[in-house]
Amino acid sequence: MINLTPLLRLYAQRRNRILQYQTQRSCAALTQETQLKSLLKHASQTRFGRDHNFAAINTVAEYQQRVPLRFYEDFWSQYWQPSFPHLENVTWPGLVNYLCVSSGTSSGTTKFIPLTREMLQSNTKAGLDMLSHHLINRPNSRIFAGRSFMLGGSTELVQQAPGVASGDLSGIAVKELPWWAKARYYPPAELALLKDWEQKIDLLARGSLKANIRMISGVPSWMLIFFGKVQELTGRSIAESYPDLEMITHGGVNFAPYRTQFQKILDGSRAELREVYPASEGFIAVADREFGEGMRLVLDHGIFFEFVPLEELNGANPTRHWIDTVQTGVNYAVVLTTCAGLWSYVIGDTVRFTTTEPARVLVTGRTSYYLSAFGEHLIAEEIEDAVSQAAIALNLTVTDYSVGPVFPKAAGELGGHLYVMEFGAQMPSADQLAELALKIDANLCKRNEDYEAHRAAGFGLKPPSIKAVLPGFFAAWMKSRGKLGGQNKVPRIITNMELFGGLERFKL
Repeated sequence: MINLTPLLRLYAQRRNRILQYQTQRSCAALTQETQLKSLLKHASQTRFGRDHNFAAINTVAEYQQRVPLRFYEDFWSQYWQPSFPHLENVTWPGLVNYLCVSSGTSSGTTKFIPLTREMLQSNTKAGLDMLSHHLINRPNSRIFAGRSFMLGGSTELVQQAPGVASGDLSGIAVKELPWWAKARYYPPAELALLKDWEQKIDLLARGSLKANIRMISGVPSWMLIFFGKVQELTGRSIAESYPDLEMITHGGVNFAPYRTQFQKILDGSRAELREVYPASEGFIAVADREFGEGMRLVLDHGIFFEFVPLEELNGANPTRHWIDTVQTGVNYAVVLTTCAGLWSYVIGDTVRFTTTEPARVLVTGRTSYYLSAFGEHLIAEEIEDAVSQAAIALNLTVTDYSVGPVFPKAAGELGGHLYVMEFGAQMPSADQLAELALKIDANLCKRNEDYEAHRAAGFGLKPPSIKAVLPGFFAAWMKSRGKLGGQNKVPRIITNMELFGGLERFKL
């Protein structure tokens, strides 16, 4: 293989200069405004562009006046479904060759997100940003001397029509890998196509031990299962099994509940942990430092960002911030305008800015991950932080969990929250579970005034309860729903009572 490291180093140095320029808010705003104008010009003759008179838009404010916020269902019914699967000059010029299949984590509703050639290039640029940050942090890196391992779903695509295919984002990404990345990619096609997750994990683990793996990417919960399989097969530590591993990239969920487990399993390894924020709708942010809160938004690769305060999202006239007006500490719903033909599209994620110079965000949850069955107004970040801190205080390892509301069954009863929790090898005692519930409750009271008010003197909410389940419970439950492995994530907050009831009743 050609040694690309020197070229990447030059790219990283040049890219770092651009990122330094974008650190100042005024420069970041100019960069974003330029992106928006380019997108509008490119799509002005599409059906969507004509409907909203893109040719007459000259400023961010004019764009926000002409183009309302939309959810997937709005785009699907108004623009995509009538032409499906041939999305040609509908919301983006030309024929859209790929449709990324995505499902709501808590609802399970299947979505088809357009994925254009321009968006594939955008994703590649964001991936190069990730590698650039790594090289700046590790000047002596030899990450291209081996293979990069993507622990994703099946790469099999479905032919929807001539020239149009649908599938998992990871599968489409593999098919469209640039030549320099394809030569360094693991797993081989025959393993990547496998749908049986348990068989796939076993074969991937065996094959990867012979593949000189330098980088591993995936969802934290599935990577832990994979690492467990490697240790089972070898009887050795991860550091011994992958001596040249340099980087583990993770994304898709809050990493805090997994951090302690990764630190233990990677003991002795020189691999750095780097968080990324890829979504079906676009690659949004990359951690530009190994340690520190928040990931840096990628501002110049075909995406224009808007941010709406979560409490205003479903209001009549929500405030639409952009990079020039955002503030730290506010929980925002993420809205994207992209080179895949999404226009002020509410993607369903929520973030909080940790810094504005440069623009760094922390993923706080989903717009649907908002637990307020009784007016307590808890967001995913608050719950995950409460669980993580409580588990650390009691030296317990929580491997996965979901929480949902429990409604009163009789007059005079109070509602509450039930946490279904999977622990590590050692199951906690009844006393430990009770203490864990108390600490979660206390942590939430500190973080959230509405929750504290509802819990005061048992006024409107009874104490939380915990149902401990055996190791492997959530993997088995996800398998029963056809959601085992790949990019599928265990839903943290479940407000769909049918889904939560099924979780409560599930037997391992």
